[in-house]
Amino acid sequence: MSDSGWPLIPREVLPPPVPVAKRIVPRGTAGPRAGRQLSMFGAETIEPSPADLAGLLAGPGRLDRMGGTARVSVRVDAAWRVHVLVTEMGARGLTATWAPVPEDQDPDGVRAIELSARKEAIVTPEHPTTADEPGPTEPADSPGAAETPSGDDPPAGPPAPLFDVRTAYSRRLNGLARAWPEASAQLFLSGPRMRLWVAAAGGPRPGGYALGLDPGKDRHVVEAALVRAGLAGRVSDDGRRYLITGARRLRRLAELVGERPSAAPEEFWPGGALA
Repeated sequence: MSDSGWPLIPREVLPPPVPVAKRIVPRGTAGPRAGRQLSMFGAETIEPSPADLAGLLAGPGRLDRMGGTARVSVRVDAAWRVHVLVTEMGARGLTATWAPVPEDQDPDGVRAIELSARKEAIVTPEHPTTADEPGPTEPADSPGAAETPSGDDPPAGPPAPLFDVRTAYSRRLNGLARAWPEASAQLFLSGPRMRLWVAAAGGPRPGGYALGLDPGKDRHVVEAALVRAGLAGRVSDDGRRYLITGARRLRRLAELVGERPSAAPEEFWPGGALA
């Protein structure tokens, strides 16, 4: 029996999900699913597979090996991402565990990066705030912040929460482990792989959408894979985000990742930010 990694934590003690605002469709009008054409390589047309975790490795995810097994881990900045990733990994036959990251164990400075990113995030006033869910899943500013002069920074909020999400060590990931990182040069970012990447490190930016990157990885390899997927964009100056702009590319991203998971805030999922 393989080592299960961290002790499995019951779903009942997962971090609380972010309340999601429900859209009300007026009677007599077609809902958002009506007439929607599915992408050939979208998440809704391809069977989930452990190989889909290559999408996490293209972004900020990490691969660890132990004996004849492997696991994938990723650090995320919001509780809703934990919920989505645990569900997605379970759909691929993988046991997933998570743990909060203490404030003194943030060597990559992810909290500082996410706090600065709050100022750039698209704000949807209709989305309710939650006092116990700090971080980029909340609107970047409080209702009164709209009156702040444009040149002034909003008051600093509490540190963004961080969580480590990991699969258990599993032989089901051996194929991915044997192929990585050599396979990254020919990486095909299908819908299921993009869905995991978005769930772990995707978020809106003014005029577009951003995917989190690991600045220690070869950005040119990842950029080439995104271009092949029809998602040409640019890497941010600090190398931590890949920025996708343009209506056609954003529609392509939304088609690839599929329907928004129930735990994900609408404005953070591709398509919802621009709807």
